[in-house]
Amino acid sequence: SGLPGFRLTMGFTLLYLSLLVLLPLSAVILKTAGLGWSGFWTIASDERVLASLRLSFGASAIGATLNAVFGSALAWVLVRYDFVGKPVVDAMVDLPFALPTAVAGIALTAIYAPNGILGAPLAQLGFKVAFTPVGIAIALTFIGLPFVVRSVQPILEDLETEYEEAAASLGASRWQAFCKVVWPAMIPGVVTGFALAFARAVGEYGSVIFIAGNVPYVSEISPLLIITRLEQYDYAGATAIATVMLVLSFVLLLIINLLQSWSLKRHGGGK
Repeated sequence: SGLPGFRLTMGFTLLYLSLLVLLPLSAVILKTAGLGWSGFWTIASDERVLASLRLSFGASAIGATLNAVFGSALAWVLVRYDFVGKPVVDAMVDLPFALPTAVAGIALTAIYAPNGILGAPLAQLGFKVAFTPVGIAIALTFIGLPFVVRSVQPILEDLETEYEEAAASLGASRWQAFCKVVWPAMIPGVVTGFALAFARAVGEYGSVIFIAGNVPYVSEISPLLIITRLEQYDYAGATAIATVMLVLSFVLLLIINLLQSWSLKRHGGGK
């Protein structure tokens, strides 16, 4: 092996993870523990907190689902077709990575505001986007798109078209070839992209704060509620909300990873 032995590399790994991940998370949990169970439950069960959690996780799930569908389609187009301007489109996929989140939020608000390019005609139809949960879902979809595209794209690049041609030679239609040959290979990438997009969206703040409107019980996300508690010097309350988000995120991501592992074993065993 070109790397040092197991003990040295494992020790470095544990130290690195402890300093960057476990220590900060432990500080959050310890700060929350100072409230006691009754104090923690009072904050966690508050209607305003529950409304913000439902909005944050619900909008994140919607955004990640939309990206799983349309991001996979975009990855398919980028891999399987050649067209004018393809490098530009491919580069635009990574734009949410490079663009500051606050800039993205301002741009989306300007577009979807009642007097914006898209917001004005939608407002005339009686459909309001900015300063509503719909606008939040759009912002979270925007920042999560690259995760799905970049997770699915390598899989499609490695999947030769000969497999689809072989399926067609055996009498399979295009839809059957996709369902039986292409889709099983895409599932791990789609699930990975979904998990990454969802995890990013749950904690997103900069791109959402401008378009959300921040109305309690309507368009107030949990990260904003945490910032509000911190500005009020209520550090224990802020960490309590953060702990709830941490536990929920961990459970959901654990379920997604288990599903991904099951999918890999199922389709890997069938080859």
